Order: sequence, then C-alpha cells, then structure tokens
Amino acid sequence: MTSSPDLVVPVDTAAAAARELRSLVGRLRRRFLELSDNRELTPSQTSLLSRLAKHGPASPGALAAAERVRPQSLGATLAVVAERGLVRRDPDPDDGRRQVISLTDDGRAFVEGRREAGQEWLTTALGERLTADELATVTTALAILDRTLLDPARTDGVPDDVAPTAGARAVDAPTGEADRA
Repeated sequence: MTSSPDLVVPVDTAAAAARELRSLVGRLRRRFLELSDNRELTPSQTSLLSRLAKHGPASPGALAAAERVRPQSLGATLAVVAERGLVRRDPDPDDGRRQVISLTDDGRAFVEGRREAGQEWLTTALGERLTADELATVTTALAILDRTLLDPARTDGVPDDVAPTAGARAVDAPTGEADRA
C-alpha cells in the first residue's frame, strides 16, 4: 500500500469521529442495559456472569484479575451471585485447595436472556430503520473498525507501510467489502 492523500485524516477529524463513536457505544450500551432484566444485580455482578459465559470457568483469583478488582471485592460479588444460584464453586481438579467458579444453568439462562433481548431489539431496529444500502454501509464500517481498531496484530490501527504526516493520522481507505472472519 502506498501513501496517498485520501489515506491521511486530520487529527481534529479523527478526534471528532472518536467522540461520536464513544458516545454511540455508550448510548447503545445503556439501551442494552435498559432492555435486559438485571434481576437487581449490580453492573459488577452482571459483568462477572458475562465473563464466565464468554470465557468459561475460572478461579476467583483469575476472575479478580480479569475484572480488575481486588480479590476481596470479587468475594463479595461471588457471594451474591452464588446465593442467587447463578454460579457454583467446585474444587479445582488440578489443586483441591482451590476453587473453580462456573455458571449454573440459571446463570447461563440469565446471560443468554440478556443477550437475546439486546439482539432482538438491534435486529428489529436495523431492519426497520435502515435501507439495504445503509445496512451495507454500517456492516462495512463495522468490519473496518474491527479490523483497524481491534486486530491484535495492528494495535496502533496504522498500516505498517503508511507513515502519518504532521498533524494527521494515517488510516485505511474503505474497500467497500466487509471482512468476514
């Protein structure tokens, strides 16, 4: 890839796009939370359940590190979700002195119900409010964001062969096709 004028975005334009994206993600997150029945669980409790659903069973220490909380704080969180029957504590098969935390069937149903509510709302909203061309544009934009912002091989979001100019940041030009992983 060679550097060309359409691959350089002024910093103020990138900053405005970043503000808009952060705002949109925050509003979407709040909307998803509104749609789900949290059963009066706190955000830290629902985050813990979601982590277990996504990554599987883990030790309390690993969960505390992943959630970026002190082990004592995690202990209080675990006590509440265990009392409600959403997680269980089993002996670690490799070290009987340790515990492994996993979701119960009720815990898995709770997480899946939250996801389904958000998925149904978003599917309906996209289908009813966007034209086919707009939906294709959104899909392409999401693929570009995923590829450039979240690809672990390119954590800086800048192609290796494109050097930013003063006061600007290089970005990939849209290809018009969504990357399918």
